Amino acid sequence: MDGLSLTFLDAAAAEALSDERLLRAMARFEAALAQACARSGLICAGDAEVIAAVCKGARFDAGALASVGRTAGTLAIPFVKELTAQVAAVSPQAARHVHFGATSQDVQDTALALCLKDANARIDQCAVQLGDAAAALASEHADTPCLARTLLQPALPVPFGWKAAVWLSLVSGSLRAFRRSADECCVLQFGGPAGTLSAYGEKSTAAEAALAEALDLAVPDVPWHSRRDAIARFGAAAAALAGAAGKVARDVSLLMQPEIGEAAEAAGAGRGGSSSLPHKRNPAQCMLALEAAQRTPGLASTLLVQVTAEHERGLGQWQSQWMTLRDLLGATASALAAMGGVLAGLEVNTSAMRENIERMRGLVYSEALSVRLAAALGKQEAHHLTERLCARAVQSGGHLADVARADAQVMGAIHPDELSTIFQPQRCFGAAPAMIARARSQWARVRASAP
Repeated sequence: MDGLSLTFLDAAAAEALSDERLLRAMARFEAALAQACARSGLICAGDAEVIAAVCKGARFDAGALASVGRTAGTLAIPFVKELTAQVAAVSPQAARHVHFGATSQDVQDTALALCLKDANARIDQCAVQLGDAAAALASEHADTPCLARTLLQPALPVPFGWKAAVWLSLVSGSLRAFRRSADECCVLQFGGPAGTLSAYGEKSTAAEAALAEALDLAVPDVPWHSRRDAIARFGAAAAALAGAAGKVARDVSLLMQPEIGEAAEAAGAGRGGSSSLPHKRNPAQCMLALEAAQRTPGLASTLLVQVTAEHERGLGQWQSQWMTLRDLLGATASALAAMGGVLAGLEVNTSAMRENIERMRGLVYSEALSVRLAAALGKQEAHHLTERLCARAVQSGGHLADVARADAQVMGAIHPDELSTIFQPQRCFGAAPAMIARARSQWARVRASAP
């Protein structure tokens, strides 16, 4: 697959759902269907062999099929007609059994499931790379102090490794949900005209089992002709996974602002430049992830509204879902691949992290001071006293520790030697080390359960 759209799509994931791959998967379905029918005694083995051989080497003009498909209302009708013609050129007898007992949706939806398996493998690979990079940062910077920021304002010191552990946990949970939904939707679609395999009679179960085995797909309880909920959940899970990458991108791009300067994408030729400002170093890969994270929810919502299919075959839902999924999965993989590369090469400026903490002149330790004062004064009085101390520090431009030392009430509650220990970043870390360990342990389990 090529074209300008690959600027914002992962080539491998998008290629898995390309026109050529979909048509190839449709031919694979028809070959497996003929062989399953032969195994079940519905058609003769010789005819099935001819059909399978033709399917293996069949070639299709996607543009011509699309043109006829607009009139027919489905790609499957011109596809089956063209395949039948190619089989008839070899054996008119075998051509009578092409697409035996199946319906348009069987071939198109099962082909979609086959294509999704390859796209999902690429997404899984990209997500694992991102998770591994986040896990490495969580471990390496478990004791590196940086500012937490709530509502975009400085809060208190936390380990940068804990921030990475939050990213890791987000990727971990999103990948688990994606895998579950992928397993649920990558199943056989086989029901015939109304979903009951009416053409196969008492041999329907045997034919269904043989077809599923040949395609390495699970058999659902009932065909998903008009049950599009699994596809909808899958789309939502993919969008959430893109959102996880987008969250990482949002944080990194904010940390990359020169005014903050705590982290940056790795520099490289052609990366993050400006067409007009030579000095700029833009978060280009973060941009790719954020673009995908903001586009994928709309694509997922398209799948969600298509759950309301009419009766046994919906009108206008399933016919084009593979196109929506191609964009959705291509964008999801794009976001994951971009941020996996960013975190693997992330430039972490620990000096800037320390300087930004110190620039706050002790104000980010106000919680620690208030909690310590509460032991002697009670929570409310301690809180109000600390608020007054912070206001004095802001007004005077002094350090909160110096303002506290000059306050008689504070010195009556805290020994002078103890006061300085309050203004240490590690004092604010709390349960962060345990949380980092839990996030890394969970990631190890997720990684070990890779399909």
